[in-house]
Amino acid sequence: MSPTDGQLEEELAAAYKDFESAQKRLAELRRKIPHEQVENYQLQGPNGPVNLADLFGDKEDLILVHNMGAGCSYCTMWADSFNGVADHLQDRAAFVLVSPDSPVDQQAFARGRGWRFPVFSAQGSSFIADMGFQSAEGGFMSGFQPGVSVFRKNGDGSITRVAKDYFGPGDLYCGAWHLFSLLPDGWAGWNPQFEYPAQV
Repeated sequence: MSPTDGQLEEELAAAYKDFESAQKRLAELRRKIPHEQVENYQLQGPNGPVNLADLFGDKEDLILVHNMGAGCSYCTMWADSFNGVADHLQDRAAFVLVSPDSPVDQQAFARGRGWRFPVFSAQGSSFIADMGFQSAEGGFMSGFQPGVSVFRKNGDGSITRVAKDYFGPGDLYCGAWHLFSLLPDGWAGWNPQFEYPAQV
């Protein structure tokens, strides 16, 4: 016997409540993770070397996206989605993207996508691996991985990482997946592309 519309609405309401509680619990647990002091890594910007501390600008906090580079259509979609909220993000905290691509290739790709946030290269640095977003162990998680690190610059100039997370289809960082989940057959094996035919 299939559930009535009323029963489904009740189940949905309960599921939303559980999801909201789980999100709050997740946020609470993340805030309890001990902060990790990190060195002032040197990265590459459009005008040459920059230190991690420089990326904060006049902000106390830095949201840093770990992007796999121009060869990944998934990472590109995530970055494209941040473009629309860049002003909001940068009003609250410094917001940058870091990838392993060369500075020249990276800057050209960012311009081509119209990204409105700063991008930096970690080429020649152990930064990505040290932050846990590169592995040489083989298997599914081998190579570069996408995600985000959040840093705070302390009063004495030292830097601590206060949070990190990984990106993947259905995560909380790219809204497209959640809209797709409302479709009758969900994602249906869909994969992001770098370009799409013009829509009428």
